[in-house]
Amino acid sequence: MKRTLFLLAAALWLAAPAFAQETAPATGGPEATMVTSLGTIVIALDSAKAPATVANFIRYAKSGHYDKTVFYRVVPGFVLQAGSYDIHGLYRKLRKPIPLESGNGLSNVRGAVAMARDPAKPASATAEFFIDLDDRDASGLDPKPGDAPNTTGYAVFGHVVQGMDVADKIAAVPVGGGKGPFPDQQPVTPVVIEKVTIGEATPEPAAQPAPVQ
Repeated sequence: MKRTLFLLAAALWLAAPAFAQETAPATGGPEATMVTSLGTIVIALDSAKAPATVANFIRYAKSGHYDKTVFYRVVPGFVLQAGSYDIHGLYRKLRKPIPLESGNGLSNVRGAVAMARDPAKPASATAEFFIDLDDRDASGLDPKPGDAPNTTGYAVFGHVVQGMDVADKIAAVPVGGGKGPFPDQQPVTPVVIEKVTIGEATPEPAAQPAPVQ
């Protein structure tokens, strides 16, 4: 079973200084609506700053790849990880890996959504993704200052705009499920991604002029 696309352990990079990046989520672009067994999470996808990564995520979502998969890694105060393992612990077929877009100005802060990958291979991300739960710990996942662009760090490609309470609820479930690549961090009762759909963000209503008195 292929198990290459995992997060680098947090402790390896937490001692590095934070990489100065923007943290504002995208607005007005495509959104991913992720219906889980514990509630719905809506993610604004930043196709301007992470075009290849967003296009890749959308392809997987529209093909149904994420439907009926599970969150197989839950680390409170750090990340929720999911992508290709189903409820039976079976791993789904993947597309070719994509280039790393970690140097796009988006940071791994609370609510950020980024691609997991092989720590030793920058351009190895496929379908696995994670949601950052905390600013302090997630900051170690950004590119290392001074390194060549897109050779270190994990590529942020979106931000949760609705449902962080759901993410926190998932982070609070008992773990130790025993299946998948992180058996000690997998929920005992599976947290299932029922479906992921892609749509355009709902535009903000235009401000109405005040009535003339």
